[in-house]
Amino acid sequence: MVILEARDLVYRYPGGIAALDGLDLGVRRGETLAILGPNGAGKTTLLLHLNGSLRPERGEVVLTGAPARYDARSLAAWRRLAGLVLQDPDDQLFAGSVYEDVSFGPLNLGLPEAEVRARVDAALADLRIDHLGLRPVHMLSLGQKRRAAIAGIIAMGPSVLLLDEPSAGLDPHGVTHLVAALRRLSMDGMTIVYTTHNVDLALAWSDRVALFAGGRTIACGPAEEVLADPELVGQAHLRRPLPLELGLRARQLGLLGPAEPLPRSEAGALDLLDRIVAAC
Repeated sequence: MVILEARDLVYRYPGGIAALDGLDLGVRRGETLAILGPNGAGKTTLLLHLNGSLRPERGEVVLTGAPARYDARSLAAWRRLAGLVLQDPDDQLFAGSVYEDVSFGPLNLGLPEAEVRARVDAALADLRIDHLGLRPVHMLSLGQKRRAAIAGIIAMGPSVLLLDEPSAGLDPHGVTHLVAALRRLSMDGMTIVYTTHNVDLALAWSDRVALFAGGRTIACGPAEEVLADPELVGQAHLRRPLPLELGLRARQLGLLGPAEPLPRSEAGALDLLDRIVAAC
């Protein structure tokens, strides 16, 4: 089932700068969808449309089958459905402590104190930052800030989590911790849409990927199929992920059967190499 959909979106920033040019994209309930493309392709602009922060000049956003509305009440309900985490967590974190920041959204919903406390505790536990509840937000690392920003959104109870470049600026350890937290949310049924330049992350973690170029969707489908197509990847100014390159080369050499799945992660690529070496 499609839970969130962009239909023929057109949007220009002041000065006539085109950001979206007839973009179409559907998000299926429960999936993890990666959006990839060069800078200026419209990735962030789309996320801002998918949570109602921007309104298209043409086209529409559809929420669970109904066209989105932009009155105050409808926007409030929309943002409870689809929560957006910005690339820079400092743009979202403002309270004195992590606990206070994460509780801000549920309190604004007018929820009883006990429910607010339960939601905040659950969000902090989901992101594995419950030990940081009393820490001032300015004393967090970038990875901790990003997880705190995500906790503040999921405490609102959205069905869809929109993330703009969630791995940007993180070291490998930080990426591992963040992806582990997001995997747990996905396994609990959260729909996750994120933008990234990291093709290896998109391959390893996403059910589907969408490639953007020139404000349009040029391809959308299973990660291993879309990212294996050199023409599509080239149009999006990307490279093919190394695990796919290795798997495709192994197929060409007859070392991987045509029906055998291609590796989707570094671990899968290393396993394939071990098998090849053992067979020699």
